[in-house]
Amino acid sequence: MKESYERLLEGNKTWSAEKLKQDPDFFKNLTLGQNPEYLWIGCSDSRVPANEITGTKSGQMFVHRNIANMVVHTDMNLLSVLYYAVEVLHVKHIIICGHYGCGGIAAAMGNKDNGFVNNWLRNIKEVYEKHKTELESITDLKKRENRLVELNVIEQVHNLSKTIVVQKAWNKRELQVHGWVYGFNNGLITDLKVMMDEISDLEPIFRYDL
Repeated sequence: MKESYERLLEGNKTWSAEKLKQDPDFFKNLTLGQNPEYLWIGCSDSRVPANEITGTKSGQMFVHRNIANMVVHTDMNLLSVLYYAVEVLHVKHIIICGHYGCGGIAAAMGNKDNGFVNNWLRNIKEVYEKHKTELESITDLKKRENRLVELNVIEQVHNLSKTIVVQKAWNKRELQVHGWVYGFNNGLITDLKVMMDEISDLEPIFRYDL
């Protein structure tokens, strides 16, 4: 166990040395601050590293991750990240990225007791119930799961757009919210084409008077 832990520290030394070899000013430049253009809201799954799969560098992407890339309106962690990214960093794009083969999605489709995680999975179950007719018309369970992954991302794009933080930004400048899904089978990202960038994209009941 100790050797496994120490491998991380050794890996860090190797990485640091390689970065300095490539660019002697790499870490000096990082200390000057960050100016990311993107906020990434993704799944906590260890197989979906935001920077790696998008080919972005350190400082180019602000990242928040949770189980099944959810936007829950009582999640102060997510809302704090969102506020900082939009109001302070002035990101231009917010990307909600799910992935096929998501354990959270699969668990939410079943009725197993997952302990404390039940409280989080309940939000995904609500998405399932909302789209129950479409989902249960898909007889292949894996295809049904994949479709729920997509529908969940679409739902979270709408949830994010309902926040006052996003709507205030729309009132002042350009900000786009995108929905993507990553595939383990080929390493490619699918754009679900659900981009939202203005308050008129929302149902009237969710629009704040600004």
